[in-house]
Amino acid sequence: MSREKILLVDDEADILEVVGVRIKSWGYELLKAKNGKEAIGIVKAKKTDLVVLDYMLPDMDGIAVLKEIRKINKKIPVIMFTSYPNPTAMYAAENLGISAYVAKLSIPSDDRQALLKTAVDMAIKKISEDNKKA
Repeated sequence: MSREKILLVDDEADILEVVGVRIKSWGYELLKAKNGKEAIGIVKAKKTDLVVLDYMLPDMDGIAVLKEIRKINKKIPVIMFTSYPNPTAMYAAENLGISAYVAKLSIPSDDRQALLKTAVDMAIKKISEDNKKA
C-alpha cells in the first residue's frame, strides 16, 4: 500500500523536524524543503500529494511559491502553515485555492498539531474521493 507524500516547506529546522516527525507518525511519507525554490523543484520532480507551506521563507513568500505550484499542478492541496497570518496573505492564498490556513504560534502546541492533522486528513480524504470519481 502506498502512503501519501506530504511536502513540508519551512525555513526553520526545528519546525521541519518536529512537524515532520508528527506527519510521519500520522502514516504519511514526508518530503522536506527549507525554501521556496527547493519546494518548487520537489513539486516538479516528485509526485507530491499535499504541500504544507510556510508563508515566510528566505527566498520568496508563500504566495509566490503557491503561484508556482499552481502552474505545475492546479489541484494539489496546499495548507498554509504560518506564524504570520495576515488578512492580505489569507485572501491571496484563498484565491489560489488553499485547503486550509493554520497559524503556528497563536494556538497551543497540541491544539495546533491537532488542527494541522485535521487539515491534512481532510485534504487527503478529498483527494481519495476525487480519484474515485475520476
